Amino acid sequence: MSERTVVAPLERRARGGTLIVGGGFAGGYVARLLGRRGATIVSPENFMLYTPILPEAASGSLEPRHVVVPLRLMCPHAELLLGRGVGLDEKTRTVQVETDATVFSVGYEQLVVALGAVVRTLPIPGLAEHGVGFKTLADAIHLRNHVLRELEAADAELDPARAEPHLTFVFVGAGYAGVEALAELSDLVRDALRHYPRLRDRRQHWVLVDAAPKILPEIPTRLGHYAAQQLVERGTDIRVSTTLTSVDAEGVVLSDGAQIPTHTLVWTAGVRAHPLLAELGLPLDDRGRVRVDPTLRVEGRESVWALGDCARVPNEATPEHPDPPTCQHALRQARRLARNLQSLRRPYRYRMLGQVATLGRYQGIADVLGLRLRGFPGWFITRSYHLYQLPLFSRKLRVVVDWTVALFFRRDIAELGGLGHPQGLRAQR
Repeated sequence: MSERTVVAPLERRARGGTLIVGGGFAGGYVARLLGRRGATIVSPENFMLYTPILPEAASGSLEPRHVVVPLRLMCPHAELLLGRGVGLDEKTRTVQVETDATVFSVGYEQLVVALGAVVRTLPIPGLAEHGVGFKTLADAIHLRNHVLRELEAADAELDPARAEPHLTFVFVGAGYAGVEALAELSDLVRDALRHYPRLRDRRQHWVLVDAAPKILPEIPTRLGHYAAQQLVERGTDIRVSTTLTSVDAEGVVLSDGAQIPTHTLVWTAGVRAHPLLAELGLPLDDRGRVRVDPTLRVEGRESVWALGDCARVPNEATPEHPDPPTCQHALRQARRLARNLQSLRRPYRYRMLGQVATLGRYQGIADVLGLRLRGFPGWFITRSYHLYQLPLFSRKLRVVVDWTVALFFRRDIAELGGLGHPQGLRAQR
């Protein structure tokens, strides 16, 4: 079909009266927790990405398919519409849904907006053309393939000076995503170099850049210092209170004047609310997030709710600031919202139990209920927590199998950049 067709409004009605726009962590869990009451999910993908273990998919510790959970399995009583919500008519209580082939309207009694966030970029020369994000599964797979191709390119260079940019990797953003991705990928390269005899004595250059005065500013200072120490001992060049000035195909320029030749710039410097929110006519704050009251209902609306990274969620346990965009908070918001949709509405209240992060193989940090762990105990607690939160026993088992195999074998170094991009029969004649 060359053109999208528009079917009559109210062609569909949301199952159970609840329509959830967004099938990410927040939206997926709301649908799951509603149980047999049912819901209709509108999502561009048929899976929920469990983002906390995305760095391990990038490094090859986990099979990429195992860090996602099919929504049809996760939410067996929900209907899934593969598409995007592109318009909202509150008078008729309908959402316009766009798929690859059609555009149609879905009626609802209660609407849940859980569009999540997208990568926050800045108007830095060359960033859009040469930077690599780390937000989606496609980003993680692309980054892994890119890093392995850089090793092949370095191995093919006869001049060590020309090989150096291929072995230099710059990460901008020293939050959880940046630190964990750098740690995991440096482990991947360290394992891979066993199979590149010509590169064993070549210098690798891992650079971590952030505008903040320290890395991982969200965690207690002592654990942050430990994480920084571990990265430095592994050869990471940490540059705090520093920003990216420009980037091109040959390298990057930093605000401290450093010019670093590289072909790899990974941008993990924050997220912003989904831009589609501006088209839905809902009240937004100065950062583009939907404004909601303590019950997670959109301000000034009776039957519209919002949660997750796309919403400014007030938390009665921390009234001085709204919830941060983390999976831990999105899950607790989903639990509260699912209850509010089914029974008496109560305000959302959640005090964070702790924070965890991995720093590569057998190294991690954890702050859980005031108990601060680092090294192997921190790594073990981090993995245990993620395994506990991952939905579906079948997914937990697949992840455990992957982790067990990784204990005994080095990471696979096959570069699969052509995966999903067949040449086609014409090209093979």
